[in-house]
Amino acid sequence: MPVTIKSEREINLMREAGKILARVHEELAKEVEAGMSSYEIDKRCEEIIRSYDCIPSFLGYEGYPGSVCISINDEVVHGLPSKNKIIKDGDIVSLDTGVIWKGYQSDAARTLAIGEISKEAQQLIEVTKQSFFEGIKFAKEGYHLYDISAAIGDYAEKFGYGVVRELVGHGIGTEMHEDPQIPNFRQKRRGMKLQAGMTLAIEPMINMGRPDVAWTDDDWTVVTDDGSLSAHYENTILITKGEPEILSL
Repeated sequence: MPVTIKSEREINLMREAGKILARVHEELAKEVEAGMSSYEIDKRCEEIIRSYDCIPSFLGYEGYPGSVCISINDEVVHGLPSKNKIIKDGDIVSLDTGVIWKGYQSDAARTLAIGEISKEAQQLIEVTKQSFFEGIKFAKEGYHLYDISAAIGDYAEKFGYGVVRELVGHGIGTEMHEDPQIPNFRQKRRGMKLQAGMTLAIEPMINMGRPDVAWTDDDWTVVTDDGSLSAHYENTILITKGEPEILSL
């Protein structure tokens, strides 16, 4: 699929999708607490998305059974909702979800602290979030795609963290996953030149330990290979001639 440059009409639709998704995350974050099952979180997420007349973009995507990926502690991404998976005080929980508004998509992830968490876990969440902002300093016309990748990876690795290699960010528009793929670590080349009108989902996935990951028997849930904690932060952004526009914040 070629990289798409969005028209002003398309950008406006993606802006609205992003605004709605930001509200979905805000509302969901207020409700998630110890004692809830990931199944309950998923059902609530779907209700919130549909309350804005949007379609949950994850539901049924390649067979995914939920509206939000709920990944707890050492789960990196794509955790399945389950009535048997109960959130506990001290957990960190990554929520990755998306909406479709009038045919256009927005995708974003947040990692939440449940109750009192360790200082180490709090730092991991903060560094993962900041690595996104370090990356998008280079998300504007005139820079290259992998300038973003290098800035994300270099920042996270300064803290001794492992940057996940097997999973990357992506272009987004009428499809959730469009070209280009966007690694979160330094590449040997600079990649394509960025152009105003590109819409990208930038999503650092950072492990407290090594970068290695494994897939569990459900064929969805990705976990850290060494059992260390993992955090995830993502937004849909628009490349402009100046500073990038964060559509889902």
